[in-house]
Amino acid sequence: MTMPTFKKELPLLARIWLWLGRLLGKTVLILMVIGLLGWAIATAWFAWQHRGPVSALEQIPPGEATMTQDVIQTAVRIVDQHREPTRYLRDAHAKAHGCVKAEVKVLPELAQQLRQGVFSEPGKTWQAMIRLSNGNAYPQFDSLRDARGMAIKLFDVSGKPLLGERPAQGEQDFVMFSHANFFVSDVAEYRQNVAAQADGKKIMAFFPGWDPRTWQIRHLFIALATLAPPPDSPTQTTYFSVSPYKFGEANAKFRVMPDPDSCPAYTLPQQNHDLPNFLRSALSQQLSTDRVPACFVLQIQRQDANKYMPIEDTSIEWREQDSPFETVARFTLPAQDFDTPALNLACDNLSFNPWFGIEAHRPIGGINRLRKAVYEAVSDYRHSQNAAH
Repeated sequence: MTMPTFKKELPLLARIWLWLGRLLGKTVLILMVIGLLGWAIATAWFAWQHRGPVSALEQIPPGEATMTQDVIQTAVRIVDQHREPTRYLRDAHAKAHGCVKAEVKVLPELAQQLRQGVFSEPGKTWQAMIRLSNGNAYPQFDSLRDARGMAIKLFDVSGKPLLGERPAQGEQDFVMFSHANFFVSDVAEYRQNVAAQADGKKIMAFFPGWDPRTWQIRHLFIALATLAPPPDSPTQTTYFSVSPYKFGEANAKFRVMPDPDSCPAYTLPQQNHDLPNFLRSALSQQLSTDRVPACFVLQIQRQDANKYMPIEDTSIEWREQDSPFETVARFTLPAQDFDTPALNLACDNLSFNPWFGIEAHRPIGGINRLRKAVYEAVSDYRHSQNAAH
């Protein structure tokens, strides 16, 4: 008696499943069409909003000084939050893989228009110190997704320093990290973003309210791209200044790229990425154990104000098709022993600041103006607290 009933119900169940399948298929297709249409509209809107020409001069918005003071207070709070029992750490790039000596040589055949500032003398060799680091404000495992940083300090630089009252006279710093653009546009957005993160409300860093007009979805994707898997070694990463600087009379951004062809051939032995400090180990393996130097090129990308290459928005990547990078110097990290307690302490106490430099390379734009105040305040606070402990 039950078998005939089952046979009658089977076609009905099949029809229901087929109907659900068709409904699901149509729904997915509609969502894909809507998604593609939304992407096309967003792309067109972005292209329309972000097109040249742009200003070659800085444009300071009202209220920036007040916002900067808010950021300083938040940055100091982050330093307090992440302090270790025996020392206070930087508010960003807290974990160094090492500070290493370098020789930076200006190209002997450098074109006349590129002979600016510390690159004025073709063939000139600068002695330098380079700090390689992770980006996070807390020393976490190297295997975690993160930005990676490179800070370069040239010594014995002549010319009037930008911060005449500071002890960094005779230095020129270049501060870079491993992504071409930043996940905030300006000081106002940076204040909102860093405050949310300091309060432990990371979702509010990009979604500050219920109003969709305040959502920063594009910047969220930039942040996610910035938090990249680790390289095998800090010497195998490309680093960008992100923010612009003066380059003589022009405006420019900087980039550092590995230049293995200028160094002896070297294959780094396989590293154990499960070790918390494997990037330091990789750097030590090459420079200290295997005694093989690492080579890089230092490049500049000059602003073309007729293209959309803004000064005041660091979330916009300057496209290479609008202005190609040009090599101005090559530099080498020679074989050396850098991983000792004394040198690591000196590395921890060393300050890098894009405002440690000369007028020819003056930092410009809102994020760099913010850096001037925040770096100085945080450095002073960190050093004073470490001296008291």
